Amino acid sequence: MSIETTDLVDDIMRRWPATIRVFLDHKMRCVGCPIACFHTVDDACGEHQVDRAKFLADLEAMVRHDFAAEPVG
Repeated sequence: MSIETTDLVDDIMRRWPATIRVFLDHKMRCVGCPIACFHTVDDACGEHQVDRAKFLADLEAMVRHDFAAEPVG
């Protein structure tokens, strides 16, 4: 699992719904935004003046946490 700055915001939120909390925590109102299906992580960070490295780290941490919480089998 790896999230890149070139990944689309909408794709990330659909694949890993738990990441919606990260967007909200960073004051990014991408949830429900009609541009989310066109904006990459890089675009969104630039638009909202969010530190890309910190945001990516938070996204990846949430995905790891969510994945670890999934029941096996």
